[in-house]
Amino acid sequence: MRLIPAIDIIDGKCVRLSKGDYNTKVEYGDPLEMASRFEDAGIQHLHLVDLDGAKAKQVVNLKILERICAQTQLQVDFGGGVKSDGDLRRVFDAGASQITAGSIAVSQPETVLKWLEEYGPDKIILGADVRNKMISTNGWLADSDHSIETFLDHFVNEGISYVISTDIAKDGMLQGPSISLYKDILTRFPDLNLIASGGVSNVQDLYDLKAIGCEGAIVGKAIYENQISLTDLQNFNGQ
Repeated sequence: MRLIPAIDIIDGKCVRLSKGDYNTKVEYGDPLEMASRFEDAGIQHLHLVDLDGAKAKQVVNLKILERICAQTQLQVDFGGGVKSDGDLRRVFDAGASQITAGSIAVSQPETVLKWLEEYGPDKIILGADVRNKMISTNGWLADSDHSIETFLDHFVNEGISYVISTDIAKDGMLQGPSISLYKDILTRFPDLNLIASGGVSNVQDLYDLKAIGCEGAIVGKAIYENQISLTDLQNFNGQ
């Protein structure tokens, strides 16, 4: 299972939120410095989220993506504000390995399917962020009328291979991930590359996610709050 540390950006700084609430913002410094620390610890992947972009509905923090891709060897998946063909090209030109399509997959599913056909299933990740089993959009500021099941049914049938799913109620709370949600998803879609996000609080959570078949796990606040050390991540990667 891949370990994927998260860097969320507001106003050019690395931040963490609780349950996606912008009023709970805690700052943790420079994103490039944090990314370099992850790379030095042997991490190969990074989940980079432009929270300003998610709110503005267009990519805002492209320069930070460019700096991280130019000055580290991390494979970056980028999400937040990617709403147009131009946004997508700029993000890939800046060095991203993958993009996460979340809100636009709800509002303009045909656009995401076009990207999937043009760039292939290894480049486009479906963002399936869930509140009470319903898909949320726009930086979790709005809830849609799409259930997680029908949302995934449609896109998996169209060829989506990678999905990041966040249980918003768990995100930033350090109370453990939504194991039951991910079990249900993998039971329904056993061939899906499912990346769990939200709630990871200790190393045992990582082993639990690996055991049920998750392809990746995103780790955020637990690192920043020193509940999981970079050494812990190195040791997990080495097994």
